[in-house]
Amino acid sequence: MSSVSETPTYNKKSPTIKRILREAAELASSPSPDYHASPLENNLFEWHFTLRGPPETPYANGIYHGRINLPPAYPMRPPSFRFLSPSGRFEVNREICLSISDFHEDTWQPAWGVRTAVVALRGFMETEPGGQVGALECSEEQRRVIADQSREWRCETCGQSSLEILKESEEAAKKSGADARIEEETPKELKIGFKVKKEDGEGSTGESHSAATAPIASESPAPLPTPPTEQPAQPPPPLPSQSQNAVAQQTPLFPHLDSHSAQQAYIRMPPEENFWLDRLIWAILFLLVAILLKRFIGLPGVY
Repeated sequence: MSSVSETPTYNKKSPTIKRILREAAELASSPSPDYHASPLENNLFEWHFTLRGPPETPYANGIYHGRINLPPAYPMRPPSFRFLSPSGRFEVNREICLSISDFHEDTWQPAWGVRTAVVALRGFMETEPGGQVGALECSEEQRRVIADQSREWRCETCGQSSLEILKESEEAAKKSGADARIEEETPKELKIGFKVKKEDGEGSTGESHSAATAPIASESPAPLPTPPTEQPAQPPPPLPSQSQNAVAQQTPLFPHLDSHSAQQAYIRMPPEENFWLDRLIWAILFLLVAILLKRFIGLPGVY
């Protein structure tokens, strides 16, 4: 694979160029036995990657080659990806819609880099296409056949086969003491993203999970109706004179409430209190009448 050449056509003070050179140097100094990525000598914004298929999948025996294009505003904007060799998972030489690609700029984070993207891209291979842009529907057997053939696929730009490129990276990893294949940590946001896609078909998460559980919810017994609010028993209808007196007395009892609230507060009094209140009012009226009769008429027997 071509190495980075210091060319005067790039402004070395540019934050974008500094970032790209730093990432290229980091990948070269810390190689992986499972993938390789580096920019072209004549174009720092075009990278080529080679990766081993994820283990325990139909791609496990495959070695796949592709291209990464970095935008001029990198890393503030995400790169684009495409596979140049057949994989049985993605279309050849077509940009792929991923949460780390320029199809979804809202999910990209500038802290991520080419290494993060390649590791995540390898993980995305395990997911099912599900209508994804640039994805392919193939049987597992077809993918295994393509995986065997992918090892000898040769990139005209790099001048090497996928097997030769990854073999060099594997030997470099051994020399640096990083030959042990420890699965690298994928950012949690990306890991959740392709895990959800992977499990959607099983009805265990995502939208398909909601659709699967909907019929179960509809078969459960309907909830019992909410019992009506208990209303106190209404007092017996008052006599005409009492009705006029009661209406006149309701509003003064609740000066801070409107007429409707005052009426509600009045009718919610316990029926026993209404009964004795009525009797008390009649008794007071009777005594007042008796006093008046005694004073003006002199009715005997009234004290």
